Amino acid sequence: MTAESVASRSGRVVVMAYAVLAYATFLVATLWAIGFLSDWPIVHTIDGSPTRSLWLAVPVDVGLLLLFALQHSVMARDGVKQRLERLVPSSAERSTYVFAASVVLVLVFGEWQSLPASIWRVDVSPWTGAIWVAYGIGWLITIAATFMVDHWDFLGLRQAMSYVRRLHYAPPSFTARWLYAWIRHPMMLGLVIVFWATPYMTVGHLLFAGGMTAYIAVGIRFEERGLRKQLGSEYRDYAARVPAIVPRRHVGAFRPSRRPPAADPCRSDA
Repeated sequence: MTAESVASRSGRVVVMAYAVLAYATFLVATLWAIGFLSDWPIVHTIDGSPTRSLWLAVPVDVGLLLLFALQHSVMARDGVKQRLERLVPSSAERSTYVFAASVVLVLVFGEWQSLPASIWRVDVSPWTGAIWVAYGIGWLITIAATFMVDHWDFLGLRQAMSYVRRLHYAPPSFTARWLYAWIRHPMMLGLVIVFWATPYMTVGHLLFAGGMTAYIAVGIRFEERGLRKQLGSEYRDYAARVPAIVPRRHVGAFRPSRRPPAADPCRSDA
C-alpha cells in the first residue's frame, strides 16, 4: 500500500466522518427546535425565565435572527459555494452548509432571550390539544418533505458516501411526487405551522415566528427565481399549476411530463 493510497483512504474517511458529524448536529438542532418551540423544560426554550431586560433582550433576539438569515443566505450563494470548494472537497460542501446551519440554530436556541408578555393564551379543551396536534403535524410535514426529495442528499450524506465509494455523484432530479405534487414548498409550510401553532403566544414567540416566517417568504422568492432559471419551462408549468404553500381546492396533483434537469426544490438560495 503506497503513501498516496493511504492518504486517499484517510481523506475519504475524514469526509465521511465530517458528514456524519454534520448530520448528528442537524439531529441535535432539530430535537432542540421541537423542545424550544413547545417549551420542553429539559432544554432552554423560547419562553424560559427572562435573564435580561426588555431593552437588551430585543436586540439580542433580533441579532440572532439576523445571524440565522445571514448564514443561510450567504452560504447558499453560488459564488460562496465555489469559494468553499477551494477549502473543502465538493463532496463535503453540502455537509459544511448543514453543519454551519445547525450550529447557528443551536446558538439561536441557546442564547434566545425570552419576552414573556402574553399575546394569547388558550387553556380550554379541546382547543389546546388541537393546537398541539397541529404543531405535531407541522413537524411531520417538515421532516417528511426531506424524504420526498432525497433526505440523505439534502443533508450531505449521499455526497460523502459517493465519494467514499468512488462513485459518480449526480444531484437528484426535480420531483413533483407526494406533497410536492400539491404544493411547491411543503417543508416551508410545515415550518410555518410549527412557528405559529402554540396555545401560549408570547412577545418573544411572536418575534421568533414573525422573523422566521418573513425569512421564509423572502427565501421562497429567491429559490423560485433560481429554479425557473435552472429548469425553464418545466418548472414554470409546475409553478403555474401548483401553489407555493397553501393547497388549492379542486386542483389535482401535478404530474410532470418528463424528467427535467437535476434540482432540489427544498434548497433555498435566499
